[in-house]
Amino acid sequence: MRSRLAGVCWGLLAGLAWAPMAQAEDKPVEVMVLGTYHFGNPGLDVVNAKVDDVTTPQRQRELDALADAVLAFHPTRVMVESEQQGPDFGVAAYAAFSPADLATKRNEIVQIGYRIARKAGLATVQGIDEQPGPGEPDYFPYEALQAYAKAAGEEAALGATYGEVRAALADFEARQPNESVPRLLMAYNDPASAFAANAGYYALLRFGNGDAQPGAVLNAMWYMRNAKIFAKLINASRPGDRVLVVYGAGHGYWLRHFAETTPGYRSVDIRPYLVKAASAIGR
Repeated sequence: MRSRLAGVCWGLLAGLAWAPMAQAEDKPVEVMVLGTYHFGNPGLDVVNAKVDDVTTPQRQRELDALADAVLAFHPTRVMVESEQQGPDFGVAAYAAFSPADLATKRNEIVQIGYRIARKAGLATVQGIDEQPGPGEPDYFPYEALQAYAKAAGEEAALGATYGEVRAALADFEARQPNESVPRLLMAYNDPASAFAANAGYYALLRFGNGDAQPGAVLNAMWYMRNAKIFAKLINASRPGDRVLVVYGAGHGYWLRHFAETTPGYRSVDIRPYLVKAASAIGR
């Protein structure tokens, strides 16, 4: 009897819990993730590319073509890799943005995020990044992984896990002088590429033994950071929104995963818009 009552209660609770989600699915939040390389050459990744100057007239024409193509998505919100306070997550710097900034500020947040938001007539840009505060865990504990690899005599094996990414970056640098920004971004948004896949992170799972599993811990913390980023996207969006997310391409795998699998959300492929922009430029 008790188990039957529990089953009935669980069924009622489940029905109540899912009712708001079912209503939200009538007008899903459409999420289009635009994974980018870092225009300003900050050198903060494990492996970095040398990026040319995006403030040149040619690159500005290409970025305008990109913005015009993405406007066909009709974004109602633009969210970027900047950590801001809730509940609105507004980026104060966007209020002071002027098109003149595009001639001097190389960061992709400005060059893509602010540019598109201004063209779309949006009053705000939202920053949904997640970084550890005082006393909080490291979301990318790479030093612990390096220490383990050194102690285990596996430093060469750790370095080799980035071979595919290094090759992809070398190819990017070779193509960069002759290809437009939209065309270069295609690889950064291709799930099969080294830039957008998660294989490089999963390759780190092999580094560990027994209770010491730094590769697994790094993957878990990376997942947590991206889960919190998407949770902030949920906080900041409403049913029917069309959200453009401009983020470092390494986050694309998980952000698209959440958009594809979270009830009430739908992932929109950026690649047709990149193709349209590259065709408009002709290179």
